[in-house]
This record gives sequence, C-alpha cells and structure tokens, in this order.
Amino acid sequence: MNEQRTQLDVRGGAVHGICFHGVGEPGRTLDPGEDRFWIPVDPFRSILDILAGRNDVRITFDDGNASDLDIALGELRDRDLTATFFVIAGRIGAPGSLDEDGMLELARHGMTIGSHGMDHRPWRRLTSPDRERELIEARERISAVVASKVDEAAVPLGMYDRRSLSDLARLGYAAVHTSERMPGRRGSWLQPRFSVVADDTVESVQQNVLADLSSARRLWLEARARLKRLR
Repeated sequence: MNEQRTQLDVRGGAVHGICFHGVGEPGRTLDPGEDRFWIPVDPFRSILDILAGRNDVRITFDDGNASDLDIALGELRDRDLTATFFVIAGRIGAPGSLDEDGMLELARHGMTIGSHGMDHRPWRRLTSPDRERELIEARERISAVVASKVDEAAVPLGMYDRRSLSDLARLGYAAVHTSERMPGRRGSWLQPRFSVVADDTVESVQQNVLADLSSARRLWLEARARLKRLR
C-alpha cells in the first residue's frame, strides 16, 4: 500500500464524514443489531437542516436501502445537498434495496455511487476468492449499472486490515471510507465517518459529530485508527 496516500493531508481542511443507513420503515428483514442504524424521517430531516450550507461536511449512505431513493434523495435535493451512496452489490434489486433504476436515478441527480462490497461482510482476513468478489466483482457490477467509474468504497461493518487496505490501494480506489468516529481531512485516501443512529438528535450530532475535538481525544482516536491499519 502506498503509505503516503493513507496519511492525513494536512494541507486540506477538516471534513466531518456523516454516514446514514436506513431512513423510515425498513422494507426488508434487518440483520441482527441493524435496527440501531435506522432513523425516523423527522430526525433525519432535522439533521439535514443543520448540515445544509456547510462546506466541512460530507454525507454518505451505506447499504443501498430503498429509502435512499424513496426518502433521502428528495430531502437532499430540497436542501441543495449531495451525497455518496455505497451500494451492496449482492442486494441490488432485492426487496427493500435499491434496484438498477433507483441507482441510475440517484446518479442522474448528481449523487455519487460507490461500492460497499458484495455481501456486507467484514474485509478482514479475506481469502483470495472472497477478495475478488468483494473488491473487484462488486465494483464491476455497480459500475455496469451506473455506466461510470466506481472508485470509492465504504468498509462494511467498519472492519478491515492492512491486507484489505493494500488491495484497495492497488486496485485504484481513490478513497476508502471507514467508521472511525473522528473528523478527517479533505483529500485523504482514508476517510473516517460518524454513523448516525436511531437515538441521535440535532443536539447529539452537534455535540458529538460537528463540535471540535480536544487534542487528547483526537490523538487517541488517530492512534486507534493507526493500530487498525497495522493488523
């Protein structure tokens, strides 16, 4: 892996990566523990209201849920916001998930489409066949749908290791989004994110996501992220 690409770009400004998953009522059976990442519509709208107009925020959506199109797209457009949607390739067209037309509709409105792998499994200790399926075949399938290059990925479940990061760099991914709850730097190859959960409010997002970190807190979080990259 090109170590220079994984370092924070100190010349770029800080950016708060904010990740949503599902909004409203799920249209499919959720995985164990997944309900924590589904938020009601009204809090979602209120959180978007405080993000609108900020240039230090990057909004993303994981999993490719149908609510990305049915709810999120309209709310984003109402506030002149854009986002990156990371799709699980193996769920395209499944009940409760985006289908090909939905992905194209998101792209048509200026949204970016990225890869969240094929089967929503951890990217730690992948075997060679699994690595091919998760990092290559998934991207190829998503790219074929949107008829454009897919060069960003979001790590499923926030679980990765040194080998998977090396493979992602070698495969030419321009940015990889993780789940470390800390601000990142614009232009960095690794982009940490905060996941919004069911009990979050405007106040909790302002306090826990958008507020400046203390130096001690930032150093601790950066040290923990470096350890993950060394596994």
